[in-house]
Amino acid sequence: MTHILEGSAVHVITPTPEHVTATPNATMTGHAAPGRGSTELSTWHVAMPAGNTGPEHSVSREQVWTVTAGALEVVCAGRTERVAAGQVLVLAPDLPRRVHALEDAEAYVAMRADGLVSVPDTEGARALPWAR
Repeated sequence: MTHILEGSAVHVITPTPEHVTATPNATMTGHAAPGRGSTELSTWHVAMPAGNTGPEHSVSREQVWTVTAGALEVVCAGRTERVAAGQVLVLAPDLPRRVHALEDAEAYVAMRADGLVSVPDTEGARALPWAR
């Protein structure tokens, strides 16, 4: 639900079940997005259980991950980084990456709203459903 406060350009966004996308690897809860009052940015929360690994993919826009719980191992363009709670990871656009939860992990992600994701060996790019 999005509330626009009368007389201002302030939007209050309350996540609802339709903003949650569960995959076999993680659960994403959409926050700010063009469909919820933002014009330039998309933000979402990621919860990834320990041991889970997302698919290799690339994103057309820079992403900023703020890890709030646990730890992630991120492989991007051949470089491996461990990112723990309290740390921030900046991922450059258009580089292959893979995210693995070393322990139960949570993060908030921000990117430009027009970002598209591509997966190797699949045709085309698509919008992230939780970022629309």
